[in-house]
Amino acid sequence: MTEAPSGTESADPKKAPAFELSSGALCLDFANTIDDRPTRPIELLNGYDALTVWAEQAAVLPSAVEEALRAEAARRPAAAEAALVGARALREAIYAVFSAAAGGRPAPAASLAMLNAALPPSLARRRLVPDAPQADGRPGRIIWRWDFSDHALDGLLAPVVKSAADLLTSADLPRVRECEVATCGWLFVDRSRNRSRRWCDMAVCGNRAKARRYQARTRAVVFPMPETGGDPSTGG
Repeated sequence: MTEAPSGTESADPKKAPAFELSSGALCLDFANTIDDRPTRPIELLNGYDALTVWAEQAAVLPSAVEEALRAEAARRPAAAEAALVGARALREAIYAVFSAAAGGRPAPAASLAMLNAALPPSLARRRLVPDAPQADGRPGRIIWRWDFSDHALDGLLAPVVKSAADLLTSADLPRVRECEVATCGWLFVDRSRNRSRRWCDMAVCGNRAKARRYQARTRAVVFPMPETGGDPSTGG
């Protein structure tokens, strides 16, 4: 989870956020665009601009496409708001499916249905295109590329949907974890050698968990539990 001022429920809409992209999967980075989910959720996608900033930082969009989408959103604010609402709904479906996987539970049917509905229009944005020419002048190989040329306000979600489908059907699914800090709720892929990663981010949640354990041990030393029973020799 990201560091956030206490008592806030939304990030500053006037400041472009720096999103943390440490989950190991694009779809989980998207699911993690809300802080303190289990307790007092803090919305990081606080406007359509924040959604495009996330997409650029996550390398989903080239900067030119991000600028074009922002301009389109400014021209069509109602459509931009609808796209944002849809993005948040997709995020919650992704969270529900992968939180269930992390907990060994079946995927919620409604959330899986939302992902299935999003797959056809998302995959329709894939194009086979030639890559740049090789150094010796030979043609570049054919590669997959996303097509955002129509500047559809929800088009940037297509790579997220594909990432979710890929992870759900991959050998990495059993490695999906949910941060053990009770107030966090962020998801990540545990690629540690012994599968022992417990926190989304050692620098934030890991240090907080260690600090809490240290404080608990300190309290136990300073305020030890009273002994029960009495000394038979004194009749106590």
